[in-house]
Amino acid sequence: QVHVVESGGGLVQAGGSLRLSCAASGRTFGSYMGWFRQAPGKEREFVAGISWSGGSTLYADSVKGRFTISRSNAKNTVFLQMNSLKPEDTAVYYCAAAAVARTPTSPSNYLYWGQGTQVTVSS
Repeated sequence: QVHVVESGGGLVQAGGSLRLSCAASGRTFGSYMGWFRQAPGKEREFVAGISWSGGSTLYADSVKGRFTISRSNAKNTVFLQMNSLKPEDTAVYYCAAAAVARTPTSPSNYLYWGQGTQVTVSS
């Protein structure tokens, strides 16, 4: 069992930055972690993922070059640094944990989810 809690969302102007955090507890050893987002009326979409070692990362094309995922296993925390934010980045952002990364861009790959944190980017 893994419990995850997101934090760090808020309101920011276009071009600004936010750093999201995901605190994980429980059986986190070896877990693959991902960030997803869901805007009103849209499906949940993959944003970024990171392996246990941190040596392998994956990004959606829409955020590549602007967002950076990282993790501190000592602190059981995953981060999502979001720069050059755009209004279309507005969504609820979710952190998720998976035992393996068979299909890391698919929500069905992940067993454990947080409650989400709202990110709003104003134009």
